[in-house]
Amino acid sequence: MKQTVILSAAALALTTMAVSAQTPMRCSHQLPPTHAIAGVIDRWAERVEELSEGEIDVQVFGASSLVGANENIIAVARSEIECAFSVNFQWGRTLPIMTVTVAPYAFSDMNIWRNWHDSEAAEFLNEQIAGRGLVNVAWLFQTNSSVFTARGRQLVTPEDFQGMKLRGLTPAFDAALGALGAVPSAMPGSDVYQALATGVIDGAITDVAAAVARRYYEVQDHFSVVPAISVYFNGYVNPRFHAGLSDTGREALDQAGREAALWAVEAAEAAIAAAPEQLRAQGVTVYELSDAENAALEAVMRPAFDAALRTEADEAARLLDLIDALRADL
Repeated sequence: MKQTVILSAAALALTTMAVSAQTPMRCSHQLPPTHAIAGVIDRWAERVEELSEGEIDVQVFGASSLVGANENIIAVARSEIECAFSVNFQWGRTLPIMTVTVAPYAFSDMNIWRNWHDSEAAEFLNEQIAGRGLVNVAWLFQTNSSVFTARGRQLVTPEDFQGMKLRGLTPAFDAALGALGAVPSAMPGSDVYQALATGVIDGAITDVAAAVARRYYEVQDHFSVVPAISVYFNGYVNPRFHAGLSDTGREALDQAGREAALWAVEAAEAAIAAAPEQLRAQGVTVYELSDAENAALEAVMRPAFDAALRTEADEAARLLDLIDALRADL
């Protein structure tokens, strides 16, 4: 009996240790709670906890409530937090090749994103991210539809952009805006509303759904819908944190990321379809550019972007080839 009591106490102690060994993973992102991808991140967090059998306690901090959007990458690399999600153009100076999908009018095929997680293109970028001291765990497509916003006029032709102070994205994309005659100023999405409201900038480019979620219609009244850029978020963790997880924990992150990649495409397609009418319902003017109007913008923007990207990312051509392999006809 005494031995039985001792063994039971030992078993209880081991159980208590297992419960207390739950690993917190603070995960920062910039998106407001109403954004479709914020919902995907919440769902991803629940799936990580489930698949890790309780090993990982995912604590999501949205709307830049834990770390500012532009500080997420360095905060994770320095082990100040364990995890973050960043939109791809926020890697512009740290890892310029991540911004290749903002090449004007280049990435409209949704099959690129449905097949992304386990693709050679994703693995290529995973290696690039690892070289910056981080472990990538999720790829979340956001949109291949965007809007140019303005007040008092519609942005349709290259001439319409002359002298406009516009929200920029990356050095290469800003070069494309500059070719239109605009004056770009790069900033995270969380700062744009205030910049528009105070006249720091005259207009912006953003995801159509984000224009609704961030209530841009309160400070802008003209929205030009263009398939100009593709945008994605990626989730990444600190390598020391990742190495300290069990095999089950690491596998949970991989599987949850694979599933979330498809959820993100589903959420994005629904948001893209609904967003123009949601904007119109706010009483603003929404115009969807014709093929000819888009071609006129592309003819000015794309050469300037390509020239700038070649100076930023030496391996951009290789990545573009890998992305081509994901298109619908292959």
